[in-house]
Amino acid sequence: MTETPGALDGLRVLDLTQVMAGPFCTMLLADLGADVIKIENPAAGDQTRRSWGYAVQGEDSRAFLALNRNKRSVCLDLKAPGDLASFHRLVTTADVVVENFRPGVTKRLGVDYETLAAINPRLIYASVSGFGQTGPYADRPGYDLIAQAMSGVMSITGAPGGEPMKSGLPVGDLGAGLFCAFGIVAAVHARERTGAGQCVETSLFEAALAMSVWESTEYWATGEVPQPLGSANRMSAPYQALRTKDGHLTLGANNERLWQRLCTALDVADLLADPRFATNTDRMAHRDELAAALEQRLAAATTDEWVARLLAAGVPAGPIQDYRQVLDDDPHVKARGMVQEIDHPVEGRVRVLGSAVRLSGTPARIRRHPPLLGEHTAEVLGE
Repeated sequence: MTETPGALDGLRVLDLTQVMAGPFCTMLLADLGADVIKIENPAAGDQTRRSWGYAVQGEDSRAFLALNRNKRSVCLDLKAPGDLASFHRLVTTADVVVENFRPGVTKRLGVDYETLAAINPRLIYASVSGFGQTGPYADRPGYDLIAQAMSGVMSITGAPGGEPMKSGLPVGDLGAGLFCAFGIVAAVHARERTGAGQCVETSLFEAALAMSVWESTEYWATGEVPQPLGSANRMSAPYQALRTKDGHLTLGANNERLWQRLCTALDVADLLADPRFATNTDRMAHRDELAAALEQRLAAATTDEWVARLLAAGVPAGPIQDYRQVLDDDPHVKARGMVQEIDHPVEGRVRVLGSAVRLSGTPARIRRHPPLLGEHTAEVLGE
C-alpha cells in the first residue's frame, strides 16, 4: 500500500549542521516528509557521532541517533574543490540549505548565502548560531549553557536564594531548532507568492530570550528584576509542585473558580476566608505561606490519592514522574505513540521519541534510520 505523502514531501533540504540545534531543526522537517541530505566531512562526520556519550555497538552515539532519523548522509569535504563543486551541483536541486557554522565560516568555505543564491535564486538559506549573524556577540561560540546564562534563563531557574541553575532541557538549542524550522516553512510559503528565496536566521540566545515571555512582562510591569521561584508560576498561585505524604504532586488553581474547587476538594474552606489568599494577587504575595498551608493538608494522603481526588473535582493536577515512568510505563505516552522503534543496520532495534506534531492528512512518519556516515553518497550524487 502506498504511504500518504508527508506535508513537506518534495522539499529537498541540504543539511550542513551538526550537534543539536541544527540537526533538531532538520529532523523536524524530515519527519514531515522533507528529503534531508546531511552533508558530512568524510574524516569524522557530525561531532555527535563519536564524541558525545552513550556509545552503542557501532561508532555512532545515542546522541546522534536521537537527532538524525529520516535523513540521508553524503560525505563531502567542502575544502576540496571537487567536493565543493559537487555540493554546488546539489544546490541547484535544493529548496533549502541549513547551516550552523560560526559567522564568517560559510564565506571562507564558499557555501554562504550570496554564493549559493547566485546558483539557485529560489534557495532558502537558514542559519542557526549562538548569537546571530550580527551584533557585538556574533563571533562568540554558541553553547546552550552560555545562551541560557546570558539571556537571563539561569537567573530565574531553581529555588529562591539558590545558586544560578540552567534549565534541565537545553531550551536554547532546541528552541533555536524549532524557531528555525518555523522560519523555513514560512519562507517556503512566501516563495510560493514571490518566486524568490531568502535568508532565515535565528540563534540560541534569541530563542532562549524569546521564550522569556512572563519574565520580561514582570520586569516591564514592575521594574523589579525577576527572581527564581522554584516550580511556582509568575502570574498565578497556587500553580506549583507541593509535597504529599509520599512525594510530590503538581496542581494548577490559577483562577478563582479553580481556587474554590481546590479548597473544597482538600477540605480547607478556611483558606477561602483568609485575607492573605483572597485574590490571585494576594496569593502570589503570600506564596510561601499558601504552599505551607496546602502541604499541611496534603501530608494526609499519597500523591496518587490526591491526584485522583483533585482531578475528580475538576482541578488540574498530576504526579511528578521520572523518565523511567514516562518512557516505560505511562499509558498516555503509549497511546499517543511518543516512543517509536527504528530498525538500524548496526544497532538493531533502537528506541526514539515520536513526533509531537499531529497532522490528520499528512502525518509525520519515521521512514529512515539515522544514517551511517556517507551511507547515501553514491545514491544522492547519482541522482
